[in-house]
Amino acid sequence: MRTPLLLAVLLTAQTMASMDGSIANVALPAIQRDLGATGAMQQLVLSGYLVVLGSLIVTGARWGDLFGHRKAFRWGLAVFTIASLACGLAPTPLALVAARVVQGAGAALLIPQVFSLIQHHFQGAERRRAIGMYSMVLALGVALGQVLGGLLVSADLFGLSWRPVFLVNVPVGALLLVAVGRVLPAAGGPAAGGPAGTLRVRQFDVPGIVVLALGMAAFTTSLTLGREAGRPWWTWAALGGSVVLLAWFVRHQLRAQHPLLDLVVLRPRGMKAGLLACAVVMGGYAALLFTFTLHVQDDLGWTPLAAGLAFLPYTIGFGAMSLTWGRMPERVIRALPVAGPVVLALVVSVVATGASPWGLAPLLVLAGAGHAAGYSPLIAGLSDLVPPHRASAFSALNTTGPLVAQTVAIAAIGGIYLASGLAWALGTTAAVLAVGAVCAAAALRAARPASTTADATAPVSQ
Repeated sequence: MRTPLLLAVLLTAQTMASMDGSIANVALPAIQRDLGATGAMQQLVLSGYLVVLGSLIVTGARWGDLFGHRKAFRWGLAVFTIASLACGLAPTPLALVAARVVQGAGAALLIPQVFSLIQHHFQGAERRRAIGMYSMVLALGVALGQVLGGLLVSADLFGLSWRPVFLVNVPVGALLLVAVGRVLPAAGGPAAGGPAGTLRVRQFDVPGIVVLALGMAAFTTSLTLGREAGRPWWTWAALGGSVVLLAWFVRHQLRAQHPLLDLVVLRPRGMKAGLLACAVVMGGYAALLFTFTLHVQDDLGWTPLAAGLAFLPYTIGFGAMSLTWGRMPERVIRALPVAGPVVLALVVSVVATGASPWGLAPLLVLAGAGHAAGYSPLIAGLSDLVPPHRASAFSALNTTGPLVAQTVAIAAIGGIYLASGLAWALGTTAAVLAVGAVCAAAALRAARPASTTADATAPVSQ
């Protein structure tokens, strides 16, 4: 049966792309020793991938919509795999940064297709299970990246030091490229050949692509590099400019004949509040992971590998909830998106007291389960409101929202942690998660009337 194999291929690719946002974290000291990378170059090894990913992911979703999700997935996977090889073989810091930028572009083309293909090829209970597993790898990729990165650097395989952190993607990516042709149906998006392909090229919203890329690049760069640089004037200028550019982008999308991002997908009742709730939960998770990792390393003196392993109970709780919520009674499922952020906020409040990380293990299991409860059922319910021909737009929003939320959370909560300590940072995180619970409740209440289908399929007003 192809369906389980198809899901395995999609989720393995998603896991690789998610992990690479953090897998290089623990390798930076080894990269500095081996290549002589400066502090700025080390920052760019991390931020180059995330900035390009955030800047191009909506364009990647639109590419799949026009030329076929299967084709876009294969191209994105190929670029990501080749760039991973270039990262692992990089002879200089500049070469490594350049390869990371290309790797981010490949991920931006690959990632949106995963959710779109799940939307196209899974229905009913199968889709619920698939989205639960998708949510699991999307959320836990960052944590798993830190653990795997620590293991690979510590093992020093074949005397290669940090290089296996990137080279591990090459055999996996090659196997996935072979498997795609066997398990991924040719359907899932239009083919682009001959005059029709030329027409689709003309349907690309070039002004929208340029403005969105500049806006997202300015936004993510100001947040990811600003803290380390001491918040110089240019970071504030970039942040202000990004707000102007992104506001123009939204206005342009509402008027464009062939918009890059079809914002009509936001029309169903409860969609906006629901996506905001999902983004808040993902941001809260990123804030907890970031501050918790810094706390156990900087304050308690743990190694990066030990810090990654200390977060393992969280991943167990998240995985267990992601795989089981779909079999719960419908009444319970409807309560999970609100209960999840509340539980996560309560555990975050306890972690803020500075209690022993090992003593917190049972609570971290509960926190992981709360995270999954607050994200997976809600995003699955929202996806049911989206017709197949708008799956790519929903995928773009579902990917960009959490990415932006995590970037903001790490910059803002990380700044609070460095300035005021663990209690203030995680206390703020708990308060934000409570807001996420309110948003989830509003989304569920708004979506209760059965009038969403007409809203979702209404034509875009030009």
